[in-house]
Amino acid sequence: MTKGQFATIALTTFLVIGTGWFAPSIAEEPATIEVTLKGHQFAPAEIHVPTGRPVILRITNQDDTVEEFDSTALQVEKVIVGGHYGLVRLRPLGPGRYSFMGEYHADTAKGVVVSE
Repeated sequence: MTKGQFATIALTTFLVIGTGWFAPSIAEEPATIEVTLKGHQFAPAEIHVPTGRPVILRITNQDDTVEEFDSTALQVEKVIVGGHYGLVRLRPLGPGRYSFMGEYHADTAKGVVVSE
């Protein structure tokens, strides 16, 4: 075996073993949490999510009127038409409490995402 052949085999072995080509990792899908908006209130109003993991909120608006999920803390705004649902994708969060509200009914549509 020549030095060139040995170097090629060594490099190939490193790439396969060292980079995990033989066992590719599959990205885990974000968990989906069901949230309902009814009577201009979110249920649950306190949503627990795992720290450092992306999450999808599937918000079903059971009211006849439009509502906007709004959160400065989460940097998210999503309009959800009455009788429909919308998906809100949350980035991985650090530990803490992140408030949200319904923009059009801020007096009653309130909640918090708790990352723990």
